[in-house]
Formats: sequence, structure tokens, C-alpha cells
Amino acid sequence: MFKSKGFGGPDGLEVVEAPLPTAGPGEVRVRLLASSLEYTDVVIRRHLYPQTMRRRPPFVLGYDVVGEIDQLGDGVSGFEVGDRVADMTVLGSNAAYRTLRADDLVRVPTGVDAAEAAAMILSWTTAYQLLHRSGHVQQGQRVLVHGAAGAVGQALLVLGRMAGLELWGTARGEHAALIRELGATPINYQREDFTRVLAGGFDVIFDGIGEDSYSRSLIALKPGGLLCAYGYTAHVQGERRVFDILTMIARVYLWRSLLSWLPGGKHVRMYSINAMRASHPDWFREDLEGLFGLLATHTVRPRIAERISFDKVADAHRRVEAGGLEGKIVLCPA
Repeated sequence: MFKSKGFGGPDGLEVVEAPLPTAGPGEVRVRLLASSLEYTDVVIRRHLYPQTMRRRPPFVLGYDVVGEIDQLGDGVSGFEVGDRVADMTVLGSNAAYRTLRADDLVRVPTGVDAAEAAAMILSWTTAYQLLHRSGHVQQGQRVLVHGAAGAVGQALLVLGRMAGLELWGTARGEHAALIRELGATPINYQREDFTRVLAGGFDVIFDGIGEDSYSRSLIALKPGGLLCAYGYTAHVQGERRVFDILTMIARVYLWRSLLSWLPGGKHVRMYSINAMRASHPDWFREDLEGLFGLLATHTVRPRIAERISFDKVADAHRRVEAGGLEGKIVLCPA
């Protein structure tokens, strides 16, 4: 397994040997087939992720897992040894074997590539729920996606095009061809002011960057428009503390209340996949199963930058943190 010895840089990550876990009541044990590396792993490693702020190292990273069941715990029904399953775990999945709660599992269709399935668990489920559970987008709406070349951004563009949206995406200039290929109009955020791109403003903006506490995204909205805020990478890159990030989130909640009272007011919704899964676990399972169905029929296909072994995880963290990747790095021990 790959363990973080302390908060901070990737040099604190190391491969360690650990005893083989045993599935407890209501659990299964899986042999890891794939676990994608997320920017969220970087945020967790740097102690800037509110959901894991109480955890103290050493602990095992790994936000998602696709695995093959090799042991059933007492009371587990509906699964057999050899079944391929997926789960979003937040921690603990950069390991050769791990246990999972059977009630949380989503089946992976036969024939689906394990690395591609893993790449969909966090990023594509986030994108789908932003569009359809949080944003409630409608065909023909004009939508701006920040960080459009990233994993969630790419998924938002692909699924947004399927929903009949008119799309724009901010990214570095070198990613313009990718943004066009995915069906959107690219905006080079290093040279262009996205608040001036569309006269009248956008219907919906999806912002996982959080630059200036989302204030410029609010400017770019039309009256009555909706900002879906789901991340804060600008604050992570700016070396902010977790207290500063929580303060920023609280400020956005306050904006949401104030703006909603104004005539033609602009609306803000904060999205967290973990919060939505906790309140609607059936939605998470339903949405991921639907995405796996699209993958099985080759309707969609996430981009994989590289499949790596355990000894390359620390270097992969450096690459993910540096940015610029157009596909996911996926841990595939086999």
C-alpha cells in the first residue's frame, strides 16, 4: 500500500507492507484493479480537505477503487467471489487489497476497462450530478466550465454536450484544441477575460477553481443565473490554510443568502459529492451505474494519461499537482 507519513509534499509518501485485511460482517475484500489519482488526493495530502481534516498521518491515500472480490464477510448477499465492483472511499484505496462495505458497492459491467471505470468514479459522477442534480441544466442553456481541460471539466463538457448545452471552457492556451474537440468554445484564461466573453452573461457557471472567492464567476452570470461552486484549487495553489478555505466557503454561503433576495438575483449552490452521497446514497449508485453503462456501450470514454505501479505514485502526485495533464493517472498494480 502507499501511505502518507505526514502532511505536506509528495516526498512524505512511501510504499509499505501491510497485513492482508479480513472482510468483517457486511464487508467484502477486494483485490485492487485500479485506483485513480485525483487532485483531491493532493488537497488531502496537504491537509486542506475539510472532510479529512481530523485525520492524522500516517494513513493510506486513495479516493476511489475498482477491485475484484476475493473474500465475502458474514451476512453479505448478492455478491460472489470474482465480481468486479467499484466504490468511492476518500481514503485507503492505494492498496493491493482492502475491505469495503457491501452496501456501498456499485457493480462494474463485464468487459469495461478497470482503469477507465476508476477514472469515472469521482470526476464523472461529480460532473453528472453538477449538471443534473445541482444545476438542473436545460437544453440550449449557455454554460461556462472553469478548468475545462481537467478531469471534471472534460466530463462536464462531454455530458453537457449530450444534454444539448452551448458550452464555453476556460483552460490554458495549449489545451484549446482539446476543448474544441470536446464540443466547447475555449477561453484562454491567461489572456482573455471570461467576464467579457458573452454579452448578457452565462445561464450557468461550474467553478471548481474558486479564484477571488468565485466573485468573477458571479460577474459573468446573467441576472437570475446559477453558479455551481464545487472546488477551490486556486486557494490550494495559493498555499492557503484550511481555516482560510473554510472561511471562504462560509462567505460564499452568506453570498448565496444575500444574492437570492435581490431582484433578478444571481444564485449560488455549493456542491460536495460526499455531502450529496450522504443525503442521497441512492443517487450516487444510480448515477455511477448509468455512467458505467455509457462506458460499456462506448458512448463516453475518459482519457487515461498513464497506468502506473506503486513505485510511481509519488512522482504521479508531483505531476498531478503541477497540472497540465489531459488525462487521469491510474494506479494499476497488476
